[in-house]
Amino acid sequence: MEVSGQAIDVEQDAPPTLVDVDTAVLLLGAGVTAFTHPLLYVKLLIQVGHEPLPSTVGTTMFGRRVLYLPGFFSYAQHIVTVDGKRGLFRGLSPRIVSSAISTVVRSKVKQQVEILSKREDLQTSLRKVVKETSHEMIIQCLSRVATHPFHVMSVRCMAQFVGREVKYGGMFSCMVKIFKEEGVAGFYVGLMPHVVGELLFLWCCNLLAHFINTYAVDESFSQASAIRSYTKFVMGIAVSVLTYPFMLVADLMAVNNCGVTSSEDPASSSAGFL
Repeated sequence: MEVSGQAIDVEQDAPPTLVDVDTAVLLLGAGVTAFTHPLLYVKLLIQVGHEPLPSTVGTTMFGRRVLYLPGFFSYAQHIVTVDGKRGLFRGLSPRIVSSAISTVVRSKVKQQVEILSKREDLQTSLRKVVKETSHEMIIQCLSRVATHPFHVMSVRCMAQFVGREVKYGGMFSCMVKIFKEEGVAGFYVGLMPHVVGELLFLWCCNLLAHFINTYAVDESFSQASAIRSYTKFVMGIAVSVLTYPFMLVADLMAVNNCGVTSSEDPASSSAGFL
């Protein structure tokens, strides 16, 4: 009896398996994707030049009168008024599938990369950063190639709000529609600027963070370790401003000439950079 009780305790204390961890990551990723989807939905409508609400007159902190475009909450309220609360989640299904595929691809490729990296002896910290970034670049490229078709489907579903079309409905019907009209190439419209933007972000962020942590943060400073832990996060925000035009072009290419009103609107060719 005591042996069986000890066995039960050992089973209870056993660490979570890889499958349990992957499942938790998938569920967490799906939750974050759903939570942030309305924000990305509003951003896309702004990118394609859709401005359904009038600008408002306001003043700056210096007293100058200026025109303000509607913010996120005003835009989201307009979507709710037109489509209801469910309308905020138009195009969510492809994004959740994309998030799940990205998680699986990254997990599998990262395991192989870690096995190879353990065999290599890196002498300097800079070489280590370059090697790690190169591995991350491979993971990022494979993940983008695997998930980009779902990004195209999601973007086109959301862009239908402008002209109230129903051309792109469910995920399966989107696949059939795109394949019939554009072939396999239609699933990868806008892939190159997206990949270039993500790789520029990755290299700039990692290298800048390394140089700042190595040469700008003094070891004698008591909070040096805390500063280093936030360097990459801050660099990510700064670099994202520089790489945003690539993401903008990728989204506009995904919508362009897809048969919805927003793809034919002249305003969509110049909106979104500011």
